Amino acid sequence: MTVLLENLGKRFGDGAPVLEGVTASIAQGEFVALLGASGCGKSTLLNIIAGLERPTAGALEVPADGAAFMFQDAALYPWLTARGNVELALRLRGVGKAERRARATDLLDLVRLGEAADRRPHELSGGMRQRVALARALSQDRQVLLMDEPFAALDAITRDLLHEELTRIWRETGRTIIFVTHNVREAVRLGQRVLLLSSRPGRVVAEWAVDEATKSDAGASAALANQLTSRLREEIARHAR
Repeated sequence: MTVLLENLGKRFGDGAPVLEGVTASIAQGEFVALLGASGCGKSTLLNIIAGLERPTAGALEVPADGAAFMFQDAALYPWLTARGNVELALRLRGVGKAERRARATDLLDLVRLGEAADRRPHELSGGMRQRVALARALSQDRQVLLMDEPFAALDAITRDLLHEELTRIWRETGRTIIFVTHNVREAVRLGQRVLLLSSRPGRVVAEWAVDEATKSDAGASAALANQLTSRLREEIARHAR
């Protein structure tokens, strides 16, 4: 396993637990979508896997080199070009000047932004900025890529295009991806598996395998999305009580 969570728990101070008894295993090269209502602890779980937060209970195993992180906000430096933003991440890793320029160019080509390498963020669309952010995350060259609702702020057409691009990049790079979303259709489209977190305290309460046949069949995909939506609504209603 690349990532292993065993009875993981997290609470802040004396407050109620945010996560409790989270158990899951994610294999090398797997694409897992983590689904749940807003506030269920999805982002907190990613922060723990990334090493940004420490769990207060349970055990966690991740690769020795940690995980790369891609956030909802691209957070690019406005005074740097697209290539410059990627090069900066490589520079912080200690990559030499000539190598990092070549590597940044390769990564921008991978996300199909090679022609925009010399543009600054204000000259790029929202979808293009997220592609730069993805190239920057990939520049960390880690086995695991954590993605925290990276396409949530984009319009539906742009999001659809980026779903295709992310799937292609995942297949080309062999990364292990843990993708947080509260969008059921996005989870079904992207994930090989979908894990559902309950409302607080968050724990894995259901999971679904999504094969390629389901993804390519509009009817089957919609039926699975409806099943996930019903289960998600049950969790939201349970929390409301």
